[in-house]
Amino acid sequence: MYAEVISEIRNIETIAHGHGIRDLARLKKAYGGRRWRKLKGFATVNWRGRPVQAEVHWYECHGVGRHEMRMIRIFE
Repeated sequence: MYAEVISEIRNIETIAHGHGIRDLARLKKAYGGRRWRKLKGFATVNWRGRPVQAEVHWYECHGVGRHEMRMIRIFE
C-alpha cells in the first residue's frame, strides 16, 4: 500500500542490496541505475486523511532516487 510520507524517515536500515533484491531486473528496466538497495524505516504518513506512525519500505538507487515507497505496518 503506497503512502504519503509527511515527516522525516527515522531508523533507516538496508534490507537487501544488489542481487538480493527479487525485483532487481524490473527496477533496472523501469528506472535505470545500477546499485539498487531495498530500505526500511519509520515515519509519520498520511493514512486516510490522518497522520499515523508506520513502517515504510522503499527502493533506492544512487542517481535515480527513491521509488515505490510502501507502508508496511501502522503503529497506533
